[in-house]
Amino acid sequence: MNKTYLIFKHEFLHTIKRISWIIMTLIVPVIALLGIGIIALVTTLSEPPEDVIQVIGYVDEVGIFENQTTQGYTRLVPFASKEDANQALVRKDVTEYIIIPSDYTSSGIIQRYTLEKELITPPTTASMIKSFLTGNLLKDKVPPDIVTLIVSPLNLEVTRVSEKGDIALEQSNFGNLIIPGVFSLLLGLALMFGATSLISGLGEEKESRLIEVLFSSVSIRQLLISKVLALGTAGLLQVLVWLISAPLLLNLASSSFGGFMSNIQIPGNFLILGIVYFILGYLLFAVLSIGIGAISSNAREGGELSMFYTLTSFAPLWLSSLYIAFPNSSIWVVLTIFPITAPVQTMLRLGGSDIHLWQIITSIGVLVLSIIGGLFLSIKIFRMNMLMHGKRPGFAEIIHSLKNA
Repeated sequence: MNKTYLIFKHEFLHTIKRISWIIMTLIVPVIALLGIGIIALVTTLSEPPEDVIQVIGYVDEVGIFENQTTQGYTRLVPFASKEDANQALVRKDVTEYIIIPSDYTSSGIIQRYTLEKELITPPTTASMIKSFLTGNLLKDKVPPDIVTLIVSPLNLEVTRVSEKGDIALEQSNFGNLIIPGVFSLLLGLALMFGATSLISGLGEEKESRLIEVLFSSVSIRQLLISKVLALGTAGLLQVLVWLISAPLLLNLASSSFGGFMSNIQIPGNFLILGIVYFILGYLLFAVLSIGIGAISSNAREGGELSMFYTLTSFAPLWLSSLYIAFPNSSIWVVLTIFPITAPVQTMLRLGGSDIHLWQIITSIGVLVLSIIGGLFLSIKIFRMNMLMHGKRPGFAEIIHSLKNA
């Protein structure tokens, strides 16, 4: 036990001192703080002062558009003819102008003239023009407050009701996907870097024959279990830093910007499941990396072989747009249970929809069984191939090793 602890301590300290581990651990709070600062600065600089008004000209050939000429930071100025408006545009007295033709009420066509080369009319400009036209068309027909409702975009509030008919505590919106989505991305990156680190270390030890010296003092089981536990503990420390900083950063962003940021909710079971899946994901990838390290002749070859499961773990992120469109598809249940994709997929689903308890239990169960079974097989493979150098065993040799180890 003392030898196992010493190896665990050495591997743990070696892992957390790696530059890649430090960067992945600090990337969340540092980038989030920088993002909050940059957004606050851009918002402050981009918000125009009240005395800066954009002037847009218009020629009213219908003869009814004379109200609603102030739209936010934009002021519409009438001109008697297209020639007058065009000269004002050339002099840059106006930034652009529109022609409201005499048949507008039947054709609905508005002609817009600008000095800028544009593919489409900017949405803010189009919205402002529509508000100006609609307000004037309805001014004598409906009350002003009704005009405002017609012009304003649809503001639809959705409330989720529980199966018992009560208002659910957790509501779903796109903002709720932000933290689970970012966490899923970081989880996938952390698993990839952790696997690469372990394979690289095993490859270096095999190439330098250091592993033979280690096996003269400890058993294969002690060495490999110590490495797996060290990587899992390093992952736990990493996720704790992320999960502790997330609510603090969210509160800071909410107090700074409000609005959309204030509506973001962290799912109630996110913290617990985030820790559980992060640890299990780390352990699974550590076990797989040990197996790859056992059959690889060097660190480079091991890194190439590990791409199979490290890239597979990112599949939920690649399919995330489909998940938003089809949240109830059975493929997400399969990815939740499949051990390699389970950690990332579960974190994504927590922000967008409910996950049935049986799926979580099954997913965790499959992960645990995969870790135990994978560790058992990896130890057997490692025992048979630890002294092989310069040659990677074939599939038939691996099967033979498993039968005879």
